[in-house]
Amino acid sequence: MQVLHHSEQTLKTALISKNPALVSQYEKLDAREQQLLNEAFHPTSDLFGPITLHSQSDWINSHPEAPQDFEQFFSNPYRNIPSPEKHSIYILSIGHILKFLKKKKPADAFCVVGVTMIDLYPRDSWNFVFGQASLTDGVGIFSFARYGSDFYSSHYEGTVKKLQKKSSNDYSIFDNYFIPEITSVLLLRSCKTLTHEIGHIFGLRHCQWLTCLMQGSNHLEEADLRPLNLCPICLRKLQCAIGFNIAERYKALVRWIDDVSADTPRATPKHSRENNVYLPKPVEAFKEWKEWILKCLAVLEK
Repeated sequence: MQVLHHSEQTLKTALISKNPALVSQYEKLDAREQQLLNEAFHPTSDLFGPITLHSQSDWINSHPEAPQDFEQFFSNPYRNIPSPEKHSIYILSIGHILKFLKKKKPADAFCVVGVTMIDLYPRDSWNFVFGQASLTDGVGIFSFARYGSDFYSSHYEGTVKKLQKKSSNDYSIFDNYFIPEITSVLLLRSCKTLTHEIGHIFGLRHCQWLTCLMQGSNHLEEADLRPLNLCPICLRKLQCAIGFNIAERYKALVRWIDDVSADTPRATPKHSRENNVYLPKPVEAFKEWKEWILKCLAVLEK
């Protein structure tokens, strides 16, 4: 096991920058937001800790890449930036693919993301991926196949047995296909993958600073250890990209967790919108994350 420790000055530069313009931008943030973000520099903070690598197969060990600080994020000329004309995130349930999503992207879409219960292999030579996104085209695809409790069982039905060429509008191959059991753990894992990949579409690269949602994951165990929240450096990037009040955002997340009356749709085998079955939203696995959010709100509302 290896713990990645960065010095206070390294983390401060990654978050605030040495660029006077970006320093000034940071100083204009709400003082309580600065107080929360500055938790990144406290070695004893129970909100933001260092990254722990548990094996050589973990993402950082097996996929070496340069870290991205806030200044590099802010200055990236190819970063996908929301606008009044392109401000919506569309989530589409499909069988596959990035090129298909790009063709189907609505005019007002900031991004379109597809979700599937089919295992994803971008290339024959690759290991599986939980998701993949294009940082410039504003499209992404995510598979929740391995998040179901029965993925590794012998009766799993989420594998295409025979290659069949169909038109882009023909989804009959997925009739009577695979409907996972909607559990709290499946929902938590799915939220992690979905928000991680959408973070990439906003221009956030893999985090190598602190424990963070934007850490890469090479296997399910590593994905489970990754938190649902962003570290201060990545949180500042997202706030810069979208523009939001951190306290109000966190309060909205707590309301979503507490609103157990919200229903989760479960499609019938024929994927009929008229015959959807609705189930209570399972949020038991979000309890620890809610407690973390409440600690952050305590800092923000001092």
